[in-house]
Amino acid sequence: MSIQTSDVFEAMREDLDLVRERVSQSAHIDFPIVSGMVQDIVQAGGKKLRPLLLLLAGKAFTYDRPRHVTAAAGVELLHTASLVHDDSIDRAAIRRGQPTLNSQLNTGSVILIGDFLFAQSAILAAATDNVRVVSIFASTLGDICDGQLREMLSAHILSDNRDDYLKRIYGKTASLFAGAAEMGAVIGGATDREIAQLRGFGTDLGMAFQIVDDVLDLRETASELGKPAGNDLRQGVATLPAMIYAQSLPADSAERETLERIVVGDEIDDAVIDSVVGRIRESGALEAATAVADDYVASAGDRLDVVRDDGIRSHLRDLLAITVARST
Repeated sequence: MSIQTSDVFEAMREDLDLVRERVSQSAHIDFPIVSGMVQDIVQAGGKKLRPLLLLLAGKAFTYDRPRHVTAAAGVELLHTASLVHDDSIDRAAIRRGQPTLNSQLNTGSVILIGDFLFAQSAILAAATDNVRVVSIFASTLGDICDGQLREMLSAHILSDNRDDYLKRIYGKTASLFAGAAEMGAVIGGATDREIAQLRGFGTDLGMAFQIVDDVLDLRETASELGKPAGNDLRQGVATLPAMIYAQSLPADSAERETLERIVVGDEIDDAVIDSVVGRIRESGALEAATAVADDYVASAGDRLDVVRDDGIRSHLRDLLAITVARST
């Protein structure tokens, strides 16, 4: 199923437009040049899957449009703020084919703008007047920071420990999907079991999303990605496909040694890295990693028995299809 054949975006277009307006208002900064840069970032921010998930989780129960839109805008701003900080930490010059703040401003300014967006997202969470939502928001922010720390401190080691990788991508990516779904269900007045199932759905969706992202990073071309192919490897980040490939190599092989040198940052020759990326593509590691993502998608689908509305359940399944079918 392609993204174009799904009607979930059209069905939720009016509410997503309200989310975009609220995000734009909250991200306003009283410095014209910087304000324009920030607005470009918040307006160009992907397909809005996280706020869409929150809105659908609310519609699965009792929909409160003002509060759900406010919470969804908070989630989107939280996501944007985390990307601003990620780009600064990674010294990334391009994201989605566009210049990052990091490429236009000094590091201190970029960090402060990210902090400003974090603060604005927290203000939106508080504006829902729901203490539990604020608690979920705070916990999610902590998880995101934990994921980033794990990437900084342990991702640059070519380990066979898949649990470390899964904890890392839960924090960096899946925790926000989980929090978004949970917030939507909480505002919608769902029962504890329903909330737990929607949070589990978000977790599984987020895990699949990041694994697919890691596959795309190695499978797609630079023009399709808007950044160099194999960018994670070039940044010294070992992802699931690279780990699976490494496990297929003899421990004392020259190829394993080359891969380890890339991950720790001792090998920076683009030609060498391109060659390794090509061999990963041919090894079956991308297909094996995609199968792991498919397992998460199947688990997420099994959690939707608590959603009684056929239309909303169908839209949530659309999100699962979008996650695994996207090409970039």
